[in-house]
Amino acid sequence: MADTTTEQRAASKKVGALRGLWPFIRPYRAMVITAALALILTASVSLILPMAVRRVIDSFGAGDLSLVDKYFGAALLIAAALAIGTGVRYYFVTRLGERVVTDIRRALFDRVMGMSPAYFEKILTGEVLSRITTDTTLILSVIGSSVSVALRNSLTVLGGMVLMSLTSFKLTGLVLLIVPAIIIPIVTLGRRLRGQSRENQDWIAQSSGTASEALSAVQTVQSFTHEALTRADFATVTERSFTSAKTRMATRAAMTVIVIFLVFSGVVGVLWMGARDVRDGTMSPGQLVQFVIYAVLVAGAVGSLSEIWGELQRAAGATERLVEMLDATDPVAEPAQPATLPRPVQGAITLDNVVFHYPARPNAPALHGISLHVKPGETVALVGPSGAGKSTVLQLLMRFYDPQSGTLALDGIDLKSLARSDFRAEMALVPQDPVIFATSALENIRFGRPDATEAEVHAAARAAAAHDFIESLPQGYQTYLGERGTMLSGGQKQRIAIARAILRDAPVLLLDEATSALDAESERAVQAAVDHLSQGRTVIVVAHRLATVKRADRIVVLDQGRIAAIGSHDELVAQGGLYARLARLQFTDGAA
Repeated sequence: MADTTTEQRAASKKVGALRGLWPFIRPYRAMVITAALALILTASVSLILPMAVRRVIDSFGAGDLSLVDKYFGAALLIAAALAIGTGVRYYFVTRLGERVVTDIRRALFDRVMGMSPAYFEKILTGEVLSRITTDTTLILSVIGSSVSVALRNSLTVLGGMVLMSLTSFKLTGLVLLIVPAIIIPIVTLGRRLRGQSRENQDWIAQSSGTASEALSAVQTVQSFTHEALTRADFATVTERSFTSAKTRMATRAAMTVIVIFLVFSGVVGVLWMGARDVRDGTMSPGQLVQFVIYAVLVAGAVGSLSEIWGELQRAAGATERLVEMLDATDPVAEPAQPATLPRPVQGAITLDNVVFHYPARPNAPALHGISLHVKPGETVALVGPSGAGKSTVLQLLMRFYDPQSGTLALDGIDLKSLARSDFRAEMALVPQDPVIFATSALENIRFGRPDATEAEVHAAARAAAAHDFIESLPQGYQTYLGERGTMLSGGQKQRIAIARAILRDAPVLLLDEATSALDAESERAVQAAVDHLSQGRTVIVVAHRLATVKRADRIVVLDQGRIAAIGSHDELVAQGGLYARLARLQFTDGAA
C-alpha cells in the first residue's frame, strides 16, 4: 500500500510539473485571456455549424427551399467568424509561446552564468546547452500549439457531448459507454509515456554533452588518434537516445491506434443505431446528420487529445529538468544582506587557517590550514611543485569555491559577507589557461573594461607586448580571433589576457602562470609591464619559473597544501629546503 501511494504521489508530481511554467506565463495574462477568448469563439462557432447543416437537410426534406439561401449565408458568416477567431488565436498563442520560451532561456542562462565552478563539476556544459535549447524547444511546441489545441479539443468534446445529448439522448448514452474504454489506455499508456519521455530527454542531453566535450578538445582527440573511439562513444550515446525515442514512439503509436479504433468503432455503432431510428421515424435525417457530425467532431477531438497527451508528457519531463536547473542551489551562496566594501579598496588580503578540498575530491584536501596576510601594495609569489595548492589559493580569492573552514578577507572583510560582483570588480585575474572569445582582438582586450576607449585598449596591448603582433594580423585590432582563439599561439593568447587585466586597472592583480607561454624577449617586456602595473597594487603571482618572482616582496613556498617557507629569494635560497632545491634545478641545471 505504501508503495502504491508513493507511486501515485510521484505521478501526481510529474503531471504537475507543467505548473512550473506558470511564473513565466503570468506576466502575459492579457495575451492568455485574448487567446482564450478567441479559442472559445472558434470552438463555439465550430459547434454551431452542424445545426446549420441540419436545418439545410431538413428544409430540403420539407420542400421549403426559401430558407436555403439564408442558411448558406449564415454558413458564410460562421466561416468568417471561424477564420478571424482562428487567426487571432494563432497569433496570440504563438506569440505567447515565443515570448515565454525566450524568457525561460534568458532565466536559465542568467542562472547558470551566476553559478560557481563547483556546480559545473557535476554537470556537462553540453547538457546545460541541451536544456537551454532542446528542452525549451519542446516547451515552445507545447505553449505555442499543443496547449491551445488541447483546450480547443476539450471544449469541442464538452460542447459536442452536450449538443449530442440534446440531439439524441439515447445515442449519446451509447457513446458514453465507449468513453471509459478510451480513457483507460490514455491514462495507463500515458503514465508509461511520461517516464519514457524523461528518459529520452536525458539521453539527448547526454549526447549533447558528449559532443560538446569532444568538439572542445578536438585537437587533443586528433593528436592521440582517438577519433574512432570518440565517434564510437558518441554513436553509443546517440543510439541509446534513439532506442529510448523508439520505445517512446512505439508506446505513443500503440496508444493512438487503440484510441482511434475505439472512437471510430463507436461512431460506426452509433451511426447504425441512428439509421434505424430514421427508418422508424423517431429521428429526422437532419438530426442524424447533426448527431453524426458532432460525434465525428468529438471523436476527432478525443483522438487528437490522445496524441497531445504524449506531447504534454514530453513537455512535463522537459519542464522538470528546466525547473530543476532554475532551482539548483549554488554551492557558493551569495549573502542575504551583503556587506559594503569600503572604497577606495586598499588591497589587503588575509587567509586565516584555510582548509579546502575540491567537491570532486572530498578525501584529498588541497589546502591544509593556510594562514597568510598580504599587505596593501605588496607583491607575493606562490611557488611550489604541481598540486601544491598555488592556483587553488587564487580560485578561493575569486570565491569560485568556499573553503571548508577558515576565512578569506579583503581589507578585513570576509569574502563570504560580500556580494561576489562587488569584490571581484576590484580584482584582475590572468588565468593559467587564458580564454579568448570568438570576437575581435579589440573586443577581447576590452572585455577587461567594456567602457574603455580604443586608445586605452591600444595602450594596454603595448604594455602587454601584444600591440605588434595584433597590428600584424589581417585586420589588425578588428581581426576575428576564432573560437577559443584558434588562430593565436599560446604566448599570444597570454599576452591578450594580460592586456585585458592591465586594462581592468584593479587594485588587486592575480597572475596564475601569466608568462609561462612567452618567449624570453616577450617575457622580459611583459615582466617590465607587470612590474610597472604592480606599483601601488596588491599582486599575487603563481609561478613555476622562479626567475619571474625573484623580485617579489615575499615568496611563499607551498608543498602538499601547506606553507613550507616564506621569505625573499635570497633568504629562501640560504635556508635550503624545497625552494633552494627548485632554484638549484632551474638556475643551475637549467643553465647547464
